[in-house]
Amino acid sequence: MAERLVGVQAPYFQMKTVDGLGKDFGRVTKDDYKGKWLVMFFYPLDFTFVCPTEITGFNKKVDNFKKANAEILGVSTDSEHSHKAWINTAQDKGGLGQLAFPLASDMTQKVARDYGILIEEEGIALRGLFIIDPEGILRYSVVHDLNVGRSVDETLRVLKGLQSGGLCPIDWEPGDEHL
Repeated sequence: MAERLVGVQAPYFQMKTVDGLGKDFGRVTKDDYKGKWLVMFFYPLDFTFVCPTEITGFNKKVDNFKKANAEILGVSTDSEHSHKAWINTAQDKGGLGQLAFPLASDMTQKVARDYGILIEEEGIALRGLFIIDPEGILRYSVVHDLNVGRSVDETLRVLKGLQSGGLCPIDWEPGDEHL
C-alpha cells in the first residue's frame, strides 16, 4: 500500500534541469518554490507520442498558471541532455519547440520513487501530477496510466479550487459558490 502523500509535506527533491528555451542547464529543488504553488507533472519519456501533447498543452496555458501564482515543472527519468535535444527539435520532426517552463531530469529515479509513481522494472514514471502549496504541503495528486494524457484545464480548475479556501463541489469553477 502506498504511503499517504496528500495533506503532508511533499517529498524533497533536487534535480538537474534545462530551461524551456533549450539553452541553459540548471538545478531545481523543492525549496525554489517556497511562497508559490507548484504544479509538477511527470511523464514517461522524451520523444514519445502522448507526452508532447501534455507538455505543449501546459505550455499553452502557462500564463493562466502564472496568474494563479503557480509555477510548472515537467519531469521525466530522461537526462537533461535528452530534454534539451527534444526542446530543440522542431515539432514537425517530433520535438517540443520552446517552452515557458523547465524540464527536470530524474535520472536517479529517486523523485519518481519518493512520489510513488516509479515503474521499477521499466525505470520510468507513470503520469503523476502533483500540486504543492506555498508551504510545501502536497495538496493534490493524480496518477494516470501511460496511455492517457491529463487535462490541463482540470489541473487549473483544481489549483484554483485549492486556492479558494472553500468547499468546492463537483464541477466548481472560480466565481461559483462554495458549499
